[in-house]
Amino acid sequence: MKRYLFIIMGMIYCTAFSAQEKDSVSLHTEIDSLSENQFVMRSTLYGIGYTNILDTYLSPMEYTGVEGRILHERMRMTKLFDGNVSTQSMLQANIAYTENKSATGNEISGLVNWNYGLHYHFKLNEHLRILTGALGEINGGFIYNTRNSNNPAQAKAYINVSASAMAIYKFRIKNIPFQIRYQVNVPFIGVMFSPNYQQSYYEIFTLGNHHGIVNFTSLHNQPSLRQFLTLDIPVSWSTLRIGYVGDFQQSKVNNIRCHTYSNVFMIGFVKNFYLIKNKDKIQKKIPF
Repeated sequence: MKRYLFIIMGMIYCTAFSAQEKDSVSLHTEIDSLSENQFVMRSTLYGIGYTNILDTYLSPMEYTGVEGRILHERMRMTKLFDGNVSTQSMLQANIAYTENKSATGNEISGLVNWNYGLHYHFKLNEHLRILTGALGEINGGFIYNTRNSNNPAQAKAYINVSASAMAIYKFRIKNIPFQIRYQVNVPFIGVMFSPNYQQSYYEIFTLGNHHGIVNFTSLHNQPSLRQFLTLDIPVSWSTLRIGYVGDFQQSKVNNIRCHTYSNVFMIGFVKNFYLIKNKDKIQKKIPF
């Protein structure tokens, strides 16, 4: 437990150090009028949590353990549909060290996920926005089983188009502004690389047996989702963001069942600013 506390404290120190430069326009700055399409939100979060991994290509057993994750996000308003559409780019990377229930073996896994998409904003009132849209995403990584001599590793590579929805709510406590946000992404169509059950990578890459290794995926064989819950807290001239990532990836392709269930606590800082030519102009309202 002490080890995890030291890791979290180190992450907080790193994020605080990286946020020493003031935002060109912070969350609390009152400015005069610019269009929302010049607004940019950028954040970097670090996290640690718990993960559960199963890949029957490597082992019929589940492996559980600790995961570390970094998440970098950028959102920007656009001029599309009268300025009601925003872009979102999100890059995540995680690495995990896990053990099976009988404590006879370990797995090391890592995954990088990048997505880019568009959301349409429904401004219900001055406090609440609902966003809906779609994302394209690319995923690549590995799982390495330390006890296997034959087929010790499994490569992860898949591309998806995902439906996405988000709710952003602003509120105040004693005149201090806070913002809470929830987002969920669900892949509904894609392609995935997967060897056939008991097929070695030697057969694929040396003997050239490529049949069936690229597969169509949808909700029937890849029912997955990623969800994000964050709270923005003003701290002096900066904004602290704490959050939770629930990343639940699962598939059944070529008779191989896979899942990675991750629950991760995240912490970091947010920068809100405007892309402006005249630095004397400042905007009143922060879109998200």
